[in-house]
Amino acid sequence: MSKNEEVKLLGTWASPFSRRIEMALKLKGVPYEYLEEDLDNKSSLLLALSPIHKKIPVLVHNGKTIIESLVILEYIDETWKHNPILPQDPFQRSKARVLAKLVDEQIVNVGFTSLAKTEKGREVLIEQTRELIMSLEKELAGKDYFGGKTVGFLDFVAGSMIPFCLERAWEGMGVEMIAEKKFPEYNKWVKKLKEVEIVVDCIPPREKHIEHMNNMAERIRSA
Repeated sequence: MSKNEEVKLLGTWASPFSRRIEMALKLKGVPYEYLEEDLDNKSSLLLALSPIHKKIPVLVHNGKTIIESLVILEYIDETWKHNPILPQDPFQRSKARVLAKLVDEQIVNVGFTSLAKTEKGREVLIEQTRELIMSLEKELAGKDYFGGKTVGFLDFVAGSMIPFCLERAWEGMGVEMIAEKKFPEYNKWVKKLKEVEIVVDCIPPREKHIEHMNNMAERIRSA
């Protein structure tokens, strides 16, 4: 990497979408400037870089703007070839992409919708979320990480979103969503993630994050 390369990341401390980008940049050893955004008062820079979506994360690389976290992860992997993020095998790579969409579309949708419900109304959604997470449980069978022995693409996507975001929201509501007895492979994987320095460095502070997710759930329910 050239010393003159410009790499900036616009994100928010509690967002799994920007945290996963930090994990990838750290895995690659790419120095970057992090710019914290207030999504209730978006900066003129964010609005200029992402005028249509107006969302984080935004990666700026030598004047080029890349948006959408899954796209950014692939851009990082293709730009800095060392320490691959995506599987090298085409079939495994395609499977990782499908499961990433499962996380970011189905699990996120059902999981966050469950936050909007009262205790009585969320039971069906919680069970639907568990059924979706079971797909990840099966994929992790016999592995340390989704890609095998090293962390990568799907670990960053699922790890940032489920154990280090949604589970904290459910914990704040007093819900044990992913019990070790039913999801042994998943829980073993989470423990392994907590041993990886680049992942630990990007996990939001637990108590502060639970409070943040509680406040988010209250806002959703009162909307």
